Amino acid sequence: MKSKIPFYYHIILFFLLFLTYVSWDVGLNNRDIKIILKGIYLGITPSYMLAVFVIYSLNFYFFCEWFLNKKKLIFYILTIPVSLLLFTAVRYFLDEVVLFNITGIHNYYEQAREITYYIKDNFFYGLPAVILSALTFLFWQFQTAQHQNQELLLENKKAEFQMLKAQVSPHFLFNTLNSFYSQLILKDDKMADDVLVLSDLLRYVITETDKDEAILSKEIQFIQNYIHLQKKRFEDQLFFDFSVEGNYSNEKIISSALVHFVENVFKHGKFNNEEEKAIISIRINGGILEISTFNYFIEGENYSSTGIGFDNLTKRLEYTYKDQFILKKTEENNTFKTYLKIPLKK
Repeated sequence: MKSKIPFYYHIILFFLLFLTYVSWDVGLNNRDIKIILKGIYLGITPSYMLAVFVIYSLNFYFFCEWFLNKKKLIFYILTIPVSLLLFTAVRYFLDEVVLFNITGIHNYYEQAREITYYIKDNFFYGLPAVILSALTFLFWQFQTAQHQNQELLLENKKAEFQMLKAQVSPHFLFNTLNSFYSQLILKDDKMADDVLVLSDLLRYVITETDKDEAILSKEIQFIQNYIHLQKKRFEDQLFFDFSVEGNYSNEKIISSALVHFVENVFKHGKFNNEEEKAIISIRINGGILEISTFNYFIEGENYSSTGIGFDNLTKRLEYTYKDQFILKKTEENNTFKTYLKIPLKK
């Protein structure tokens, strides 16, 4: 989950910290206001705050993003000395190079500028940058996770509401389909089988798609039923390859994830040319599932305009699998490719 905190939030935060720092120096340290104003005037206080801000930003956008975000705490701890050394270097450059050339005044006296003492002293002064950026990052990640939680709950409620609207007496529907099946089985076996497939497909949509997780074997069976009916729709003039490789049974995935890719292929793909076959491939191996799709689409159609469902799927994947999934889509030369790789749950 990447941080989306606006950069100006950091600037506002540091402006408030600057005022707090000055107030604390006057109130608790009882320092003469003239000395503090002189430090501000000579640029010593602003240069210190600027050094803190540089390391704060570096730590927030890189080290926290690379390691804290991926829960690699030990690696993050190892970056802290690196951040403090960088803080020492930045502060030395600002104080003892830039400001000295402007004002002719050193912030540290000569003995204190000895490298060992300077590094040790600035390790203490650099800690606020590291601690504050880590706390800000963790707080913002928590807020982001809470917000995504609320969005997903709202989306689930909307989906449930839409499902309820669509469930026009499902028992009546299934009883009717069963009645058709009973009558057709004696007259037309193929038609009866199609009615049975349709019944299974509708039952899955009504009873399973509102759940957070789905059994992989049921999800694939749904896709097979869906493709079977699509072949009837195209009267078997369907130039399309579908394959499932690997062993699977009761593994779990988020519901309708695979269905999303299959529906998009049939909704927007071309199937009437044997030289431009659509392809859907599902591979299961070592607790990992991969699905890839490829299809041609009508020239001039803006395929990317169908991205709402893709965005919703991305949010659900981020919430469920964090950074343990790969999701890609590519549109070029009137072709569209998608790829998803996720871990399976037992």
